[in-house]
Amino acid sequence: MKFRIDRDSLGNVKIPSDAYYGPFTGRALMQYHVTGNRSHPNLINAFVMVKRSAALANLKVSAIDKKLGMAIINACDKILAGKFLDQFVVDAINSGAGTAFNMNTNEVIANIALIGLGKKKGQYEYLHPNDHVNMSQSSNDTFPTAMHVAILMNLKKTIPAIDGLIKSLSRKAKEFSNFKKIGRTHLMDALPVTLGSEFGAYATSITKAKNFLVGASKELEYVALGGTAVGTGANAPRGYRKFAITQLANISKLPVKPEKDMQYSLQSKFAVATVSSALRNLALEINKLANDIRLMASGPVAGMSEIGIPAVHAGSSIMPGKVNPSLAECMNMICFNILGNDTAVSYAAQSGQFELNVMLPGMLKCILESTDMLNNFLPIFSVNLIDGLTANKEKLLKNIENNPVIVTLLAPKIGYLKSAELFKESLKTGKTIRELVISKKLLTVKEINSLLG
Repeated sequence: MKFRIDRDSLGNVKIPSDAYYGPFTGRALMQYHVTGNRSHPNLINAFVMVKRSAALANLKVSAIDKKLGMAIINACDKILAGKFLDQFVVDAINSGAGTAFNMNTNEVIANIALIGLGKKKGQYEYLHPNDHVNMSQSSNDTFPTAMHVAILMNLKKTIPAIDGLIKSLSRKAKEFSNFKKIGRTHLMDALPVTLGSEFGAYATSITKAKNFLVGASKELEYVALGGTAVGTGANAPRGYRKFAITQLANISKLPVKPEKDMQYSLQSKFAVATVSSALRNLALEINKLANDIRLMASGPVAGMSEIGIPAVHAGSSIMPGKVNPSLAECMNMICFNILGNDTAVSYAAQSGQFELNVMLPGMLKCILESTDMLNNFLPIFSVNLIDGLTANKEKLLKNIENNPVIVTLLAPKIGYLKSAELFKESLKTGKTIRELVISKKLLTVKEINSLLG
């Protein structure tokens, strides 16, 4: 492998000749061996959008030479077109405040721009990663801004994926509306409900969780760009901030706007933590749904067997014909990971000191990972599991007819004590409540039918 020598404020660094990153990135690669994963594509795109918007704003306020500014913009356009993505090599969890990733971005853009100007990579005396690509900026304001944009970009897929689950649940609620079943409280038999009403309740809970997530994401629309170091706006020319954020809104197609209190936008991660907690709450509701499906489908002989699940693959490598709720189990594991990610975000959100929270890369990794899992799997869960569920009508009816708990519906007519006696007798003799009431002439057939259905 051939190398070139790049120089930064700490001295010389050996960089592969074909690399578009520079000395800061070279040093970071020797330090940040953490997840083994590079930064998320949406973070790359978000950061490059920030850099492009900053260059346009610097041109607008005459802070940068037009030739250099256009070279930076052209370099950004090439990256946004899908080129040079392999040059963003810093680990997803890197230096505090994401400085290493910001500099990785600055260096890649600078070297692409240098080639565009007819220069060689590393000739930073003509166009410098800090002086020109990072002009009017700091990692303090660019990473929080790109962080918000990247999460909002990911949520563009998450919300439709959740809507797909809600639609599937709502269709099942309608399909199962006439299937009566025994309800359960404390895992014990309770009054009858319908299978449809259960699925309707699931749809309601997921809808409420989605709405909370949508509301929480609105806070991400307020960005820190222009705050530079510690939210002071130092070294950012007058008029730069407003124009840069307007350009960012245009290119990202997101309704981003300036956060009025720039110091707040750097020291607090309230908006990010709120979105994370909304994802956690969504995961709690989905997890409950997945658990209920696993229980209702248990069997098919020795379990509840109230619903049938579609066979997506063989359930066992040794037991022929076995069908497992594998997709529900996978969803459980996704939800557990989302809960863990939220815990990490919560700790990170309260770990900022004074004017800056430096835990941003870790927080962002967690939220993008959580939304990626939902984006990837919710459509599969909805279509391949929920849409394929079937009701075991015979089992549902048998459970109701043979269950002494339905005596509760007769208690207003025959009294609590008499109902309790019938409950015990039904359990002891195996006779149904209907049979006992009719044989004891406690109610007429017409009366009991009207009460029990």
